[in-house]
Amino acid sequence: VDRATADALWQAFLEFEQDECAKCAVLYGKGGTFCAGADLKALSSKVGTDGLSRGGNKVTEPDPNARLQEGPMGPTRLALSKPVIAALEGHCVAGGLELAVWCDLRICDELAVFGVFCRRWGVPLVDGGTVRLPRLIGQSRALDMILTGRPVLALEALHFGLVNRVVSKGTARQAAEALASEIASYPEQDCMRMDRRSALEQWGLPSEGHALLNEYRLGSSVLRHAVQGAGRFRDGAGRGGSFGDFSKSQL
Repeated sequence: VDRATADALWQAFLEFEQDECAKCAVLYGKGGTFCAGADLKALSSKVGTDGLSRGGNKVTEPDPNARLQEGPMGPTRLALSKPVIAALEGHCVAGGLELAVWCDLRICDELAVFGVFCRRWGVPLVDGGTVRLPRLIGQSRALDMILTGRPVLALEALHFGLVNRVVSKGTARQAAEALASEIASYPEQDCMRMDRRSALEQWGLPSEGHALLNEYRLGSSVLRHAVQGAGRFRDGAGRGGSFGDFSKSQL
């Protein structure tokens, strides 16, 4: 991912966020590889007298109060209101791993490889990798990956909780799009988004009590929709744990 690609990714997700018809996005890489990280050739070019690159991706100090700012890899500092699913095949390493853990869910094929491969070149994680990876898989496993840079294969990634599903070779995008369609099919998307927001925002709150208060406030803002849903259940929908009563929405 060079600077132009990072800019394009950031812009694409801004448009997704602003599109009221788009309910869930899928991020994938063409050609059998998700992403190998930032363009190191560009990073090593145009080095200034201070020893810093002038040709690589934009590395700026993040603003903790800005919700839609751009990260070095593009969308990694966006706090979206809607979910994103990563479809992962081939290598998902370095900044590519950071893109993947920025997403809400990750589906990989059986040949996918994960790792902090930038450890070999002395390039740090500056797209949220040291923050989101421990939150996803725990401090010990995250440090194993961060300190060693070793490759982690699909089944170990599933065991870690780094990915949510492993599918057969070459079908990650298909599986991710099917899951996105399922998520988009549910009624009252605002309710789902408030639950998602509560789960994500709890990390920045000082106590469980504050997190419970935030959950209450977000849930209360959409509680009126629960009356409609209860009415559908009363009329016979969803009995026996069925999910077949929900029509698919247009992605």
